[in-house]
Amino acid sequence: MTILDAVFDTASDLNELGFIDKKKMEQYDVLCKKELPIYDGERIRSIRKKLKMSQTVLAAAMNISPSTVRQWEQGAKHPSGAAQKLLSLIETRGFEVLI
Repeated sequence: MTILDAVFDTASDLNELGFIDKKKMEQYDVLCKKELPIYDGERIRSIRKKLKMSQTVLAAAMNISPSTVRQWEQGAKHPSGAAQKLLSLIETRGFEVLI
């Protein structure tokens, strides 16, 4: 069991007991989700366009370089780790989650 599994299990128990509301539980679900979606170039571009932001703005919000976003969208690189979690949050919660 990973630490994220333990955090999620604890949050689930607290939710069932009424100490964590549904909205907060959804945040734990996103943060601790075991399987993140695969973010290929097309999906990243689609998220960015849906939110009406440039590669530069997305990069600044994620604290990465614009060239990284460009390489993701071109398929030269793929996001991993924290970048995948941030993209998942942005996709499910919107850009406001970063500000």
